[in-house]
Amino acid sequence: MSAIIPPKPRVPTGTKVRISIVAAKFNQEYTDALVENAVEEIDAYAANARVDLVRVPGAFEIPVVCKALIEEEQPDCVIALGCIIRGGTGHADLVATSVTDALQKLAIDKTTPIIHEVLLVEDEKQAYARCIGKNLNRGREAARSALDIIEIMSEVRRANQSLRLHPSNG
Repeated sequence: MSAIIPPKPRVPTGTKVRISIVAAKFNQEYTDALVENAVEEIDAYAANARVDLVRVPGAFEIPVVCKALIEEEQPDCVIALGCIIRGGTGHADLVATSVTDALQKLAIDKTTPIIHEVLLVEDEKQAYARCIGKNLNRGREAARSALDIIEIMSEVRRANQSLRLHPSNG
């Protein structure tokens, strides 16, 4: 697990980006903080960004709503936010694995980046450090990663477009 936040993203001035955030309501103190920090970070580095927020009951519902948003709204990137705290059973691990697998498959199938910050933590101390704390804040990290991957995907699409237009690729 990374101990540092990614570097500040480079977003060209005037670039309009569309980001959807899908966040669980469960463990609301922590997920609210993830959302707040992500939105603040996006606002700080991409003033022209449009951010759509959808709240879902829990982490398990995140992938299906991400899919619907990608298909209907076509955002540049989706940020998935949630906080799963392990308990005395294996339920948290099952939910976390299911969510991770579904988000990865969806991102690949739809060629739309999904920033996965549905956290699986041992206890409330870890949840606090990653969601509310200032040093390892995963909401800020998710926002920076989203802005970075949007720029990367834009570059890839531009490169692919120029390759398609090159006569030797016909």
